[in-house]
Amino acid sequence: MTRNPAEKTGPICTTFPSDTASAADWIDWFWTDFFTGWIKRTRDDNGIGFFDFLHEDGSPGTPNRKTILAQGRLLFTLSHMALISGNPMHFEAAKAARDAVRSFRKAPGLYCRGVNGTGGPTGEATDLLATSYDQSFVILGLSTWGKLYLEEDVTDELEEVWAAVETTLHDPVTGMMLEHDNLPDPTAPDAPPRAQNPHMHLFEAAMQAYEMTGRDIWLTRAQSMRAKGLEYFFDTDSGTIGEFIAPDLTQLPGRDGQWREIGHQCEWAWLLLREVDLGGDPAMKDVAARMLDFADKHGFQQTGPMKGAAFDAVSCDTSWREEKFLLWPQTEVIKTYAVRGDKAKADELALVIFRQYFAGRAAYVNQLDVDGNVLWNEGLSRLHYHLVLALTEGARAGFWANPS
Repeated sequence: MTRNPAEKTGPICTTFPSDTASAADWIDWFWTDFFTGWIKRTRDDNGIGFFDFLHEDGSPGTPNRKTILAQGRLLFTLSHMALISGNPMHFEAAKAARDAVRSFRKAPGLYCRGVNGTGGPTGEATDLLATSYDQSFVILGLSTWGKLYLEEDVTDELEEVWAAVETTLHDPVTGMMLEHDNLPDPTAPDAPPRAQNPHMHLFEAAMQAYEMTGRDIWLTRAQSMRAKGLEYFFDTDSGTIGEFIAPDLTQLPGRDGQWREIGHQCEWAWLLLREVDLGGDPAMKDVAARMLDFADKHGFQQTGPMKGAAFDAVSCDTSWREEKFLLWPQTEVIKTYAVRGDKAKADELALVIFRQYFAGRAAYVNQLDVDGNVLWNEGLSRLHYHLVLALTEGARAGFWANPS
């Protein structure tokens, strides 16, 4: 029986842990109650994959448009969950995401930004583009699915994606990633800024492919992408990672050039430490330490309901900060607490996440202000890539239990 997406509404969970519940209690609730309900709520009964987000009332958003960003991230997340839990529900959900990803393939190794609810074209020209950022999550998802489902050999598909990264999406002059596959002159004044984020996520994706496949070439690829990202975006004076530079490789003026995201400081640090653990360059420990030192000193709210939460951004000279709190940076901070063995801080921040972004809500919200008021009320499906990995990294560090 098919269901209208509008029929899927109301709270995912009607009961929540008590005000005195521990971080471990909340995390158990997340695995046993919330995540199971979320999979059921966001699975598209009439189309491909999963809805990209839930509205504040818990109803699905944009049922007639799906993105490779959401489906690729969910392919990783659900495959990762299935590998850890052995739960058939997680496997079946991962299979749905895998099937959805196929609908975005526009050419060998290239996956377009968006399709309609059943996998056809949306009619929007920008949805036909393949971005370097999105391709990273195809690699991340496919490599993890390949480890989970050995009956499907994803080797050729992974190689096709990386070949596209190194050719169609590669700037031969600088070696940097291009924003997308329809950019004839990346140095033109009207070209998009050069972004660090695709380099970071391709670094991550290649490391995951190395860990999932055991093929040394993927660690080599990861190190190459990491080196390029640090070459152009790491500010050695402040120990920070920049977000964008101008098309002509100069610093952007004003706040854009000064903008540093605490979430990315922590995410880069976690990835650099992961490289070292996988047998990479031990000098990356020092780079990670510098990034975390900046975040520890300047990146966190000190009082009020958001105490301990990471700001969205701080200037590299620390003269200003963006006193808003997206959900995803909090999860990246938890990952760094996991590798540093700081259970107390991980517990404190997990409680902020669940009490402020989840408690009493139909699903969850994406951004809060300094007083805990909602600034962005959509529950983005792609955020489970951040949430699930943070919680399983905490479990790997022995802070709390994994799902079953």
